[in-house]
Amino acid sequence: MDERMAPCERIGNTGAASTKYDIVIIGAGPVGLLLSTCLARWGYKIKHIDNRPEPTKTGRADGIQPRSLDLLRNMGLKPAIMEHGPAKVYEVAFWDPSPTAEGIHRTGTWASCPSFIDARYPFTTLLHQGLIERVFIADLEKNGVEIQRPWTIKGFRTDEATDAEFPVEVNLEHVEGKGKETVRAKYLFSGEGARSFVREQLNIGIKHKDPIAHVWGVMDGVVETDFPDIKMKCTIHSEHGSIMVIPRENNMVRLYIQIASSTDKDWNPRKTATEEEVQNSAKKILQPYNIKWERVEWYSVYPIGQGIADKYTLDHRVFMGGDACHTHSPKAGQGMNTAFLDALNLAWKIHHVEAGFADRSLLHSYESERKLIAENLLNFDAKYAALFSQRPPAAKDVAAATEQCSNKDDEGDENQFIKTFKESCEFTSGYGVAYDPNSLNWSPSHPAQSEVINPKGNRLRTGRILINSDVTRVVDANVVHLEQEVPVNGSFRIYVFAGNPTLTNQAIDDFAQNMSKKSTFFTAYLRRDIETVSHHERHNPHSHFLTFCVVFATKRSSIEISRDVPKLLARYRDNIYADDIWDQRVPDAKAAAHAKMGLNQEKGGIVVVRPDGYVGIVTSLVEGSGTVDALNEYFSAFCSKKLGEARAQL
Repeated sequence: MDERMAPCERIGNTGAASTKYDIVIIGAGPVGLLLSTCLARWGYKIKHIDNRPEPTKTGRADGIQPRSLDLLRNMGLKPAIMEHGPAKVYEVAFWDPSPTAEGIHRTGTWASCPSFIDARYPFTTLLHQGLIERVFIADLEKNGVEIQRPWTIKGFRTDEATDAEFPVEVNLEHVEGKGKETVRAKYLFSGEGARSFVREQLNIGIKHKDPIAHVWGVMDGVVETDFPDIKMKCTIHSEHGSIMVIPRENNMVRLYIQIASSTDKDWNPRKTATEEEVQNSAKKILQPYNIKWERVEWYSVYPIGQGIADKYTLDHRVFMGGDACHTHSPKAGQGMNTAFLDALNLAWKIHHVEAGFADRSLLHSYESERKLIAENLLNFDAKYAALFSQRPPAAKDVAAATEQCSNKDDEGDENQFIKTFKESCEFTSGYGVAYDPNSLNWSPSHPAQSEVINPKGNRLRTGRILINSDVTRVVDANVVHLEQEVPVNGSFRIYVFAGNPTLTNQAIDDFAQNMSKKSTFFTAYLRRDIETVSHHERHNPHSHFLTFCVVFATKRSSIEISRDVPKLLARYRDNIYADDIWDQRVPDAKAAAHAKMGLNQEKGGIVVVRPDGYVGIVTSLVEGSGTVDALNEYFSAFCSKKLGEARAQL
């Protein structure tokens, strides 16, 4: 196991040979695998089954968006993904009917992830889902979890009266009837896909947003063609229908081919088509270009429908995620990516409840946060489809949308096409995910109230991902990505932007001293084994609840850790940085990371980031106890203990 991901302290003990588990996970697709990977790394006992005899062989999802690639890197899985040689999509090409000749012509291109998004990886990574699944499975095996195949769930019930600690009884059975098993668990998770047995047994309905309006064929294969953009993502509209081209690994390409529409005279949402019929449709749509298939790896016909589950859980013991909760068009490439974030959101919340850090009510935020995102996705999906179906964009609009962040037309209003384009790109990249205010995401209605919260000029938005920034690590002079420095280890990340150390030395000392008092967000959850923690423990020497990064707005050469950093924070010596790397987004800033966050480059500030990478609260860094008092109030809103000396004495 990667020592950065070393398991933390646990509440309870299931025993090595026991039939009791922390969680039973049904389905080994993307959502189930990411959930299992996180919890296995954090030391939980998992029963994970799948009804297929082996991982996905062909077809299914294939697009990893920029935000998801950030996450996979943060989990240490990106190198294994990239070893498979995935295709990378940097641009989207538009093809439409030619006004002067028969067939189609290119009307423009735009960036898949434009520069205004400020992504680390401004491209979509295209790789067969089965290869992605195998990367997770290999990591699970390193942590002692094996997918039990082919097994399925036959029944379950929650009964806290029988066993309050492991209230969920789950009945499992081999698909071919070769065995049965009954286990108990603290949680049950359905990652079974759209035909979820768990959802049906819970009698949770699916609300369909719109009637099915299109039937599409999808075909993965190796082709021979003179179509010039076969290695790019393309949206093609012709008099004979539409195609979306998605390049893939190993010289393959995926084609989404429209074969029926509700406007057809003989419309039938259950229409099917043979492989040859779908290929003939593609040949007509691509005229005047030719295409033939050397081989077909996978082929399917499916109707496009949008649906969302009424609930993601009924009792906060049995949960669902991924396609069990939401279905939509595959054209925007959001299915697997949304599933990843469903899993991460639930994983860290289960961890904080079971480790004793958070009140059990924290689990209620899983449905409220992720269902909102799914609803936004379905609304976006309809808008995205319309964007690709309307008139071809003018060349000047494509250029403006691709290259400019704030283009205005002659009347001073942003062109509607460009506005829609920007919103679409931000959403498809994954950087557009935004959680509403709640106990985790501070807002003016949050119980934490202080003049130091949400300092003036702050550009960070709670419920949004932390802005990317480059800094220099003090101990070894390495230039690093600050947001990647702490791995997905289940801890809150507290970034101390320390400004100019000659001005903030007293504030930093006060911050450390006040954190050290009784019953603060720092001292309330100290490790039980703190006296024996390795000198080389980088992220969690004091607590698995949180970790620290300290960023000074000065040159690395002027920072002396023993002089400038209080002893408590100096323990995180490998997470101390100089904000001395120039950034083109803030070219005149002396401290670019501070400036990008909107924090005072002299006085700094504190940014609390949730274990899943989303900003929870931003405060000023002030002398006295004000900063720690504000953070105690913030964490008290969802933690298992009331924090702060005054509250602790009540």
